[in-house]
Amino acid sequence: MISTEIADIFRNNSLKNGLLPVVVDEATHRWLLEHPGTEVEIDLPACTLRFGDGREVKFPVDAFARYCLINGIDELGFLLTQGPAIERYEQSRSAP
Repeated sequence: MISTEIADIFRNNSLKNGLLPVVVDEATHRWLLEHPGTEVEIDLPACTLRFGDGREVKFPVDAFARYCLINGIDELGFLLTQGPAIERYEQSRSAP
């Protein structure tokens, strides 16, 4: 989804469900509306939209959300990858 504005609750819910909401400036949004069917490449690691004419537009994405989307995991999936670090922390707290 590409828009000029996205409500926080919708953005957060979208990201948690693997949907990337992209916020662009008014001029880019207007151009997209005037050119339906235009192919757009989304480069999530670079946070960039690329158009067929070579133009690029940056868009903001929360770093943690970007990491999860790129790696195909959700918040729980991320926590599960942290098992060894969590275990070390718990062991250090229980040591006399």
